[in-house]
Amino acid sequence: MELEKASDLNFNNVETEALNDSPFYEEQRGKEKNEDVDCPISTINEAKLNAKAMRRFRKNSSRDSGRGDSVSDNGEIARGVLPTSPKAKNMDRKSRAGKGRGLPKKGGAGGKGVWGAPGQIYGEEKVDIKDPNYDEDQESCVYETTVLPIDEKTFEKSITPIVQEYFEHGDTNEVAEMLRDLNLGEMKCGLPVLAVSLALEGKASHREMTSKLLSDLCGTVLSTEDVETSFDKLLQELPELVLDTPRAPQLVGQFIARAVGDGILSKTYIEGYKGTVDCVQARAALDRATVLLGLTKAGRRRIDSVWGSGGGQQPVKNLVKEIDMLLKEFVLSGDVAEAERCLQELEVPHFHHELVYEGILMVLEATGDSTFQMMLSLLGALWKSGVITLDQMKRGYERIYQEIPDINLDVPNAYSILERFVEEGYKSGIIPKQIRMQCPSRGRKRFVSEGDGGRLKSESY
Repeated sequence: MELEKASDLNFNNVETEALNDSPFYEEQRGKEKNEDVDCPISTINEAKLNAKAMRRFRKNSSRDSGRGDSVSDNGEIARGVLPTSPKAKNMDRKSRAGKGRGLPKKGGAGGKGVWGAPGQIYGEEKVDIKDPNYDEDQESCVYETTVLPIDEKTFEKSITPIVQEYFEHGDTNEVAEMLRDLNLGEMKCGLPVLAVSLALEGKASHREMTSKLLSDLCGTVLSTEDVETSFDKLLQELPELVLDTPRAPQLVGQFIARAVGDGILSKTYIEGYKGTVDCVQARAALDRATVLLGLTKAGRRRIDSVWGSGGGQQPVKNLVKEIDMLLKEFVLSGDVAEAERCLQELEVPHFHHELVYEGILMVLEATGDSTFQMMLSLLGALWKSGVITLDQMKRGYERIYQEIPDINLDVPNAYSILERFVEEGYKSGIIPKQIRMQCPSRGRKRFVSEGDGGRLKSESY
């Protein structure tokens, strides 16, 4: 067996002193003293090292027999560590001091991303005057959120959806709140120009709503100077607006007259342009505004009704009066196209059944046959053009069918006239067969006098 190297032995001084004190070592040392006389010194040292190595190996093997040591494939000894040994206690990470109750460190105020314990309120931080970064101007500084003013590129994209949405709901307060969130800056005068330009392409109700919007925004979002500047731009842009809206000069003139009537334009605004206008369209707009204001002063017309009384926001009584006047003017003039245009300007397609009802009622109450033929031609034209739908036509006839008993009290021949009108309308293709079959007829049975053989006769009239 080869001797192990001194580096592999690696025993400590404590184990060496323990071996020196043992009786076995004393006996062996006595024998070695007797043999020193005959053996060389090098041989004695090698024998000592060999003996110590063997003793250490036997001692460790007997002491570690119950620790679960194992020998690996290459001959190395793998020692296990008992949990009760001092070394095992040092490896245990559990606290043995008996302190704490398992709560988080620092009461939950420690750790990454934590700004103190829950519920902790920090006091105001005092500014250190001796701080080299201290600035006196910071104490009186007020921080506010600023919105950059809108430029010309984003102005139209931001304002157009707001105005178009206003045409749907008609709430001027909502428009004012949305405009306050935007910093219009120098583009304030462009708001009336854009709103009027969109209203020129819309309906009469849109123009009425635009006039109300300008009147409500003046004083809160806009000033009178902004309104005057905007109308100046409109008069300058009239040659371009005429290309899309041929009636732009007359409509802009009505906007100017309405603005003067609402008090957002000065009364001397039109007089300031006398003799200084070279554009034909601008001169026509100013003349239109002058005429409307002149009619208002004479008491012939109210400036509030410059856009008519159309739209679903109008009261029902006003709409009934407008339709009644429309039918009376048609009976006098006989112009179907004008009657159709006036009906469309009312912008109440859900109320067209009133025209059907009033038209048939006028036929029943008329004395001559001309009203009969004119109303038949009017309903036929409106049906063919699609202005009056089948649903509105049906509702108008059904209203007449329900009220014919009361109408017959004032017009004795109402049933016969109604039957004749329904029959002519069915032949002209105005009403379907279903509406024709619903037409009521007044039948009366009577016993005839002598000479008829007691036969039961019936008459319908």
